[in-house]
Amino acid sequence: MQRTSLRTLVLVVLVTAAVAWTVLRVVESTGAYVSPVPWIVDAALVVLALGVLWAGWTVRQYIAGDRPSLSGVRAGRTLILAKAASLAGSLLTGWYGSQVLLVAGQFGIEARADKAVAAGVATLCAVGLVGAGLVAEHWCRVPPSDQDDEQSTRGPEEESGEAGAHA
Repeated sequence: MQRTSLRTLVLVVLVTAAVAWTVLRVVESTGAYVSPVPWIVDAALVVLALGVLWAGWTVRQYIAGDRPSLSGVRAGRTLILAKAASLAGSLLTGWYGSQVLLVAGQFGIEARADKAVAAGVATLCAVGLVGAGLVAEHWCRVPPSDQDDEQSTRGPEEESGEAGAHA
């Protein structure tokens, strides 16, 4: 499995923000307004980020040999959770960021400023989820073993045993 690319995450944020901003502009042009982001969203994102970090930390301890009882399947699932968290955080960053951009020129209106602050806090929490996912993914990385290092320094002829026949 390859590491999650920062380029991919940035692309997800930008595409999501562009699409969401366009949809929100159309919705608001009809006279409807999107409600402000509730604080429970911020709390949920922070708790989720902490959970991803905790799961990643347990895998890091497992790899270091400090937690031998952890299942390899659980470590793999944690890696998938970390990747999902970074992608979901990117989507949410684009969504909430688009809400901030939507009201960017209207900070003089108290209700719009409150909405911008609530969406801005949610955006920061979503960025935190991206960071937690990337850190946990890094912690799930298994260092190469000595056997892998030996095989990478030997040529394919040496690995198959043909080198001894030619000498």
